[in-house]
Amino acid sequence: MCINCGNDIVHADDDRFRFAINRRQTLDMLAAGGLAALGTMLGGFGQSARAADDDVVRIGYLPITDATALLVAHGMGYFKDEGLEAERPTLIRGWSPLVESFAAGKFNLVHLLKPIPVWMRYNNNFPVKIMAWAHTNGSGVVVGGESGIASFKDFGGKQVAVPFWYSMHNIVLQYALRKSGIKPVIKGQGETLAADECNLQVMAPPDMPPALAAKKIDAYIVAEPFNALGETKAGGRMLRFTGDIWKNHPCCVLCMNEEVTRKKPEWTQKVMNALVRAEIYASANKKEVAKLLSKDGEGYLPLPAPVIERAMTYYDDKTYGESGAITHPDWKLGRIDFQPWPYPSATKLIVGAMNETVVSGDTTFLKKLDPEFVAKDLVDYHFVKQAMTKYPDWKTSPSVNPDDPFARTEVLSL
Repeated sequence: MCINCGNDIVHADDDRFRFAINRRQTLDMLAAGGLAALGTMLGGFGQSARAADDDVVRIGYLPITDATALLVAHGMGYFKDEGLEAERPTLIRGWSPLVESFAAGKFNLVHLLKPIPVWMRYNNNFPVKIMAWAHTNGSGVVVGGESGIASFKDFGGKQVAVPFWYSMHNIVLQYALRKSGIKPVIKGQGETLAADECNLQVMAPPDMPPALAAKKIDAYIVAEPFNALGETKAGGRMLRFTGDIWKNHPCCVLCMNEEVTRKKPEWTQKVMNALVRAEIYASANKKEVAKLLSKDGEGYLPLPAPVIERAMTYYDDKTYGESGAITHPDWKLGRIDFQPWPYPSATKLIVGAMNETVVSGDTTFLKKLDPEFVAKDLVDYHFVKQAMTKYPDWKTSPSVNPDDPFARTEVLSL
């Protein structure tokens, strides 16, 4: 299956998603040594890393629906409405080159997996700030149609791909495995797995559906649209939506360099106004946004509109309830939803969970982190709250509690 053309053929040299060799090597380093390996490769960020000094909005993003707020703000002209000049967002092929480019100052606005800023700020002393959430939910666990996996209890002896060691995906997957009596492990090719061990490996999201179709892996957990693609083109089926395990969880967050926000507060506020407006529009107009993002629209995501639309809208309680992919219909979720408020409770949960999650590499820095401190220090609440006051319709998102929109209790249930 080609993730570019949608044909049922795997093109090993698909140019739209192929990493340059140095990017492949970077991912290999990450797979072998976690985020610390990237820090070694970059020689640490230090004070030499600076975001761009001009007032042009420069966006870097991965080709996933997690980037919707950034892409809609550009595509709908919301940056322009704020009096800002914005370059067309730059598609980056993987998390490591996006982090590297952001740290080097190529981009002043990016979306990152939420655990990545934790590592950047506290392990590498880079002044990253989480400015808002990019979305809620929007990920799932897809298993091969012939894998024999009917529940997480069946993951013993299986090979499963995650997009990054330090990701919400790895945290939620390992929570589900532990709850099901399965031990997550990281073993090399050819090493024997015990009956209760599930072997994890890092794989770039675009590579997951082809690997599943070729039976190189038994399952994967990833952001959309690669779950929808796995369902429709790779012979996979949705085992469970991650939002049905952790209710309205964050995944990607919108990030900026703290030095920029301090130096240019008016510019920062305008950027945040555009992003909050984009999330409100995306929440209410998912079908239209899917067309905008697709290669049939503005081409931000190199996939056809029907795949993107499924990834953003298809969350049928009956169909997925019968298969077990949805077990909490009373939560009344969307397949992906959009609201910008960065709930401190979720940050605290993630910091604690990262210490319990098996990853490759040195995690010493995590043991020194206080979740309360991180929730106050890593996240900038000022600019996003100002934007949310200007555009109050964010409260209409189904992922927001209208009775207490700025606070919530985190709910995890397998």
